[in-house]
Amino acid sequence: MKPKTALQKQVAKASATLRPLSYSQKEWAYNHCFEHIAYRTKSGTITCSDCGHVWKSGKGTLCDTIAGCKCPNCGKELQVKDTLKRKYGQTSYFSVITTHNGFQVIRVAQIKSESLKGKPAKYYCNEVVQRWISANGKVTDMALLRGFNFCYCDVWSLFSDMEIRPHNSLYDDVCVWSKVYPKMSVLPQLRRNGFKGDFYGVTPVSLFKGLLSDPKIETLMKEGNIEEMRYFLSNPDTADELWASYIIARRHHYCINNLRMWCDYLKMLKNLGQDLRNPKNICPDDFIKAHDEVNRRIDAKREKERAELERRYERERREREQQRLLREKQKEQDFINQKSKFFGLVISDNEITVKVLESIEEYYEEGKTQNICVFGSSYYTKANSLILSARIDGRIIETVEVDLHTFQVVQCHGKNNKDTDYHERIVNLVNANAKKIRERMMTA
Repeated sequence: MKPKTALQKQVAKASATLRPLSYSQKEWAYNHCFEHIAYRTKSGTITCSDCGHVWKSGKGTLCDTIAGCKCPNCGKELQVKDTLKRKYGQTSYFSVITTHNGFQVIRVAQIKSESLKGKPAKYYCNEVVQRWISANGKVTDMALLRGFNFCYCDVWSLFSDMEIRPHNSLYDDVCVWSKVYPKMSVLPQLRRNGFKGDFYGVTPVSLFKGLLSDPKIETLMKEGNIEEMRYFLSNPDTADELWASYIIARRHHYCINNLRMWCDYLKMLKNLGQDLRNPKNICPDDFIKAHDEVNRRIDAKREKERAELERRYERERREREQQRLLREKQKEQDFINQKSKFFGLVISDNEITVKVLESIEEYYEEGKTQNICVFGSSYYTKANSLILSARIDGRIIETVEVDLHTFQVVQCHGKNNKDTDYHERIVNLVNANAKKIRERMMTA
């Protein structure tokens, strides 16, 4: 795309003077972004996927375990696989964080490995995306063209030019998936605003953009309130809506042990028409008790609304009733449009079964049974959140929330927002099967 704005023209000109990725950067990526394999046959013959060296395993050799071994020729640490497979291909991404002409630049490269049994592996590296961040936090994307198979994320036109492109959510995804080259340079403005080299699990683009453009993120980073910074960075609408209440709570030296629950509590107060700038409302002495009470009031409100709808059904004209039903149906349809691609997804370890909640009513029943705010805080409207229910023999154990950007569990609680004995198993089970959730999202 031809640069149109002054910023785009400046970025395009600066990009043309970037040096290619260095040999050491590529070498680091080849060593750290791939699974290095040792092919082992039934006879005990082992082949290194990196250099193609062949040797015999046995007692006293370098490869006596299934877990791993070291190649006696190239010294590479290898994962042993008992297989007759002769070809093995891998694709990954890595990022290089640098500065250029007053911009913070995130350079993302696609790397590929092609291994043929008995021959040295071949590696390929192609830079596919550049995220240019100005000193005021504006992000300009440059990237290669992509093919027409939009269900497959790795289809890049490698012979196209690196040009200005409209923002594509895939650029965010490849930044999430990529490993970051450890040697980096950052703008002095980022150092000034509190960045000290640690990303705290946040993608570099999101963190840099937040630090350069949002005083709230800068304030939290400088104060060392990392969990609060991460939450507000990933929930900007919540930050804008509740920042004044957060400042009031801090001014009154109120200890917020769980920011996510506290924000949910404030949203429920707002739903009930309460004043979110009144310290008596936002700084309860017994937070859990207050949270549960407000959640019960939300449930009671829901029950009251349901009863009122039933009474209206009896006394109103059919046309008005049909309009109400259409509105309710639209709300359900919006939910289905967002989340139907995940319907039917079940994760299990033969004892614990984790299923996706598939209707607003299931959210309500889950919240009421577990005494949690999954319905009261309208989690069914969150586009980047997926709610699952972990059960044993049909009994709800814990409710799980997965972030659809990182595909990792962000919260998991049992009844009354307390963790159960199965907590770690459930979190590990869902995180270990994140690929299933990502596949549903990519193929929808």
